[in-house]
Amino acid sequence: MTTELLTTAEPEAGTAPASGPRQVWRRLRERKSALAAAAVLGLLVLLALAAPLLAAIEGQDPNAYHDTLVDSARGGVPFGDLGGISAEHWLGVEPGTGRDLFVRLVYGARVSLLVALGATLIQVLIGIGVGVAAALGNRFVDSALSHVTDVMITMPMLVFAIALMAVVPPDFPRPVLLVIAIGLLAWGTMARLVRAQTLSLMKLDFVSAARLTGGSTWRLARRELLPSLAAPVITYAAVLLPSNIVLEASMSFLGVGVKPPTPSWGHMLSTATTWFRADPMYVLLPALMLFVTTLAFTVLGDGVRAALDPRAASRLRVGRNRRKARTSGAGGAA
Repeated sequence: MTTELLTTAEPEAGTAPASGPRQVWRRLRERKSALAAAAVLGLLVLLALAAPLLAAIEGQDPNAYHDTLVDSARGGVPFGDLGGISAEHWLGVEPGTGRDLFVRLVYGARVSLLVALGATLIQVLIGIGVGVAAALGNRFVDSALSHVTDVMITMPMLVFAIALMAVVPPDFPRPVLLVIAIGLLAWGTMARLVRAQTLSLMKLDFVSAARLTGGSTWRLARRELLPSLAAPVITYAAVLLPSNIVLEASMSFLGVGVKPPTPSWGHMLSTATTWFRADPMYVLLPALMLFVTTLAFTVLGDGVRAALDPRAASRLRVGRNRRKARTSGAGGAA
């Protein structure tokens, strides 16, 4: 039995883990949770892109007030059950204003996803540039960039972002400002990760051979280092996305993010704190959207990390082979 387990545990030569797109996709398909998370995120993106179409189908405007749908005698609580859900208002209306909640939620998805994706892209670009430059530069460049990175990591980012949002003119588009503020103030961890990975790659044989050919530093980085950095960068970017969504919601909750009447999940939660007893649906719906989006990005990021890591794929294959061996052994004994 021991010999059989050792034999089945070893990956076959033809199916050894590889780093090509087909092999990564095959390993990703084995993780059903990651596929489910990708489907959820795809649906959210589709809802955000189709927000004007969905608003037209429902026949509602995200900023239109409906005073007749709220009970002024009770402080603006919506008429009807579950926040005023009806055929005209699929998820009810907003307390106090009567604005359609479904349309504001799908328009709010636009803001959250735009800010998260834009800020993450800036963080990745700056992090790769600073990290690779620090690893390939001389001792002075490495020391200077490493100290700058340490300052960015230890900086109370939320405080500086709030200060930046406060001094910018109010007519500047707030979603764009959020992208710039989060992206420029939160790239330190990405730069540290890229620097550490680049230093590890510099010790490998294929990089040493490329350096001996006498090519330029830019050629070395472009042809040898950057392709090898794709896996850790993509993995960490998948972790940054939900963090940036929560950060945008936190800043909007504090009143320094997206300004009314632009819909935002964080701003909806900030105004919902006074209605959680009278109208729980107004609190639960944006909180549920934020939770589902964050969880989906986190699960997908974990799946991508495992798919891009051949060692994780090998461990998964070894575990499956051992379970099959135990099952067949138990069947034979029976």
